[in-house]
Amino acid sequence: MPTHFVTAENVEHGELPWCHVEWMSNASLVGARDLLLVRATFPAGNAHKFHVHPGREEIIYVLEGEAWQWVGEEKRLLRPGEMAHIPRNMPHATLNAAARELIFLAMLSPVEADGEFSVDVSDQSPWRELLP
Repeated sequence: MPTHFVTAENVEHGELPWCHVEWMSNASLVGARDLLLVRATFPAGNAHKFHVHPGREEIIYVLEGEAWQWVGEEKRLLRPGEMAHIPRNMPHATLNAAARELIFLAMLSPVEADGEFSVDVSDQSPWRELLP
């Protein structure tokens, strides 16, 4: 049953090839229909290659470490307290090029959208040429 509060005991953990995720707001945890919240922890050197979220927009907010963040072909280094807004269906990528962990919050909206949650476009041009 959904709750209004998420604690260390009921956060949902998951492993992706590029990072550890903690689902903190979704339909099953809090009954959210419009907002997903994920805390992502990237080990040094890991990257989430170029991908899109069909029908969802996203905010990435850095808590610890530094993220090389691409939004389309634009690239910026994000430090703690900084964020990037990714419009719906916009190719984007995140790279932790530092020697320490990167921890950020990813907020996506809406919870439900047509199509897959994430679609890899890293093998397409120009995206395959942009990420080292």
